[in-house]
Amino acid sequence: MSETKMTFASLTRISDLEDIPFTLDVLPRDRWATGDYVIGEVTQTSPNRQIELSTGRMIEVSIGDLVVGAFGFRAATLESVGSWQDIPDDGRMHAMTAAGLIGAVTSRSSFVGEPIHLEYRGHVTRGVQKVTMQDFVGASAPATIDLPVVLLIGTSMSSGKTTSAKVIIRRLKKRGLRVTAAKFTGAGRYRDVLSMSDAGADAVFDFVDAGLPSTVCERDVYQRAFDTLVGRIVETNPDVIVAEAGASPIEPYNGQVAVQGLSHGRRFTVLCASDPYAVIGVTKGFGFQPDLVTGICTSTSAGVKVVRSLVQAAALNLTNPASLPELDQLLIESLGIGPQT
Repeated sequence: MSETKMTFASLTRISDLEDIPFTLDVLPRDRWATGDYVIGEVTQTSPNRQIELSTGRMIEVSIGDLVVGAFGFRAATLESVGSWQDIPDDGRMHAMTAAGLIGAVTSRSSFVGEPIHLEYRGHVTRGVQKVTMQDFVGASAPATIDLPVVLLIGTSMSSGKTTSAKVIIRRLKKRGLRVTAAKFTGAGRYRDVLSMSDAGADAVFDFVDAGLPSTVCERDVYQRAFDTLVGRIVETNPDVIVAEAGASPIEPYNGQVAVQGLSHGRRFTVLCASDPYAVIGVTKGFGFQPDLVTGICTSTSAGVKVVRSLVQAAALNLTNPASLPELDQLLIESLGIGPQT
């Protein structure tokens, strides 16, 4: 007897769906909501036909495979825009990210290829209840950030935030510090926090752990998830938190809420910029000066020179080993770090 292949995308990583049986039911539209676990059948693939698994590994899917993901919203400036609310009545939808963020793409950049096409086959259910991401968010004690925070923000997606976070984590670990790293905004890809773990972070989290498929949501919904995430982070008892908190405050990913929530502990702010002149706009948008500017805009000495003429901040290419002694000194002064162990 043939069996249809079922692929669990990485938005299911907080769930027990791979271990405990569930049923599949077609639900009326008025019962659909963000964070619902749903199943789509692959109807068309593109050269980019990969789905990120709950382990972070990538797998290629084929027509006829079933993908388990979650309904959500995406509003990426350099990739795609869409939501589950845009899914037409015929149930045609897309994997808007490799993590299984499911909706209908309504706008797509020329920088990315065609998304994986899916057809709605139903909701994941148990008994008469649909199964959602929020079902798997454990309780955490209310907490506030009073630990030192290294905050990374960006002028856009793909501006170098995660790359910079990895470098900073490695430098902090060389000082013998316990580091917890977290990604507070974005569209849930497991690879980013896994790469922070690979860099040496003692614990890693993102908004998926708080039940959000992406942070394009109402402010109050995000605030609750933010508070849950902070509680989880504080429980790990770190010496320092490395926090990636999104792109510009104008984008709908709740970056401003995250930055405000982390402000009490903020000791060192890194702005990752794709263009030197974008530094000005984001600095004004967030309302404070960064301590360090890095990212694509610092790839050459010319870019570094322009940045230094625009803002009163250090500008370093963190992928250049020659910049690390200066980075170390900036971190020591901002965080009050003792001598290297």
